[in-house]
Amino acid sequence: MSGLAVGLKKGFLVEKRQLAPRPASRKGKLGKHVKFVREVIREIAGYSPLERRCIELLRNGRDKRCLKLCKKRLGTHKRAKSKREQCAVFLRTSQRKAK
Repeated sequence: MSGLAVGLKKGFLVEKRQLAPRPASRKGKLGKHVKFVREVIREIAGYSPLERRCIELLRNGRDKRCLKLCKKRLGTHKRAKSKREQCAVFLRTSQRKAK
């Protein structure tokens, strides 16, 4: 029950306005062009020494060692986890292609 003078839902009954999404809500989303450019650069430049070592550790089942290495080089736990995940995704896709 609402439309009362007191309580959580006090005041005149109004419909919530539908506002257009703000540009800031797009922040961090990956665009088509940026994705394409990153793919081209990855294809040309290849993998960094850190990524190659990380992939090698993951091949041997040393997930924790890979995380520790990435954390030491990249500085934060969050960045290290995302880098390890990137390497794991590459490893999974390359194994699928090999089959």
